[in-house]
Amino acid sequence: MGDAMNQAMNDKWDGRFLDLATFIAEWSKDPSTKVGAAVVRPDRTVAAVGFNGFPRGVLDSVERYQDRPTKYEMVVHAELNALLSTRESLEGYTLYVAPLPPCSQCAAATIQRGIRRVVIAMPAELPDTWAQKWEISSTMFAEAGVEVCVRPPRTRAG
Repeated sequence: MGDAMNQAMNDKWDGRFLDLATFIAEWSKDPSTKVGAAVVRPDRTVAAVGFNGFPRGVLDSVERYQDRPTKYEMVVHAELNALLSTRESLEGYTLYVAPLPPCSQCAAATIQRGIRRVVIAMPAELPDTWAQKWEISSTMFAEAGVEVCVRPPRTRAG
């Protein structure tokens, strides 16, 4: 009974922090892709949040976001924004990401910062380019001993 209660409590908190990552994603000015991330301490307090966008101080005009080659070169991914937004050690923390999985570069940064668990709200079907990136990232996480939990996106009632 104790293990089932602990799992239910973990599921509840995971859902809350995935909701937070989904909310944070809406802060992105990117009209085509909005991703959010939250770094959470073991005591379930938020250490940092991030969304995909241009670095602080860099002009983030609609024209730049619509110019895909420029956008891809300038955007800082949500996960990296969250990881860079805190100076504290992230050893043993959890990273929550929605609605797309981390790319290999974000996976590498996540591993390097000491994150031990990654929880992702993502659809069952990913576009081919994202599926390929996720395959590489999930391999990296597995080799580095990072626990990964993939969950379907939640509805507001869920």
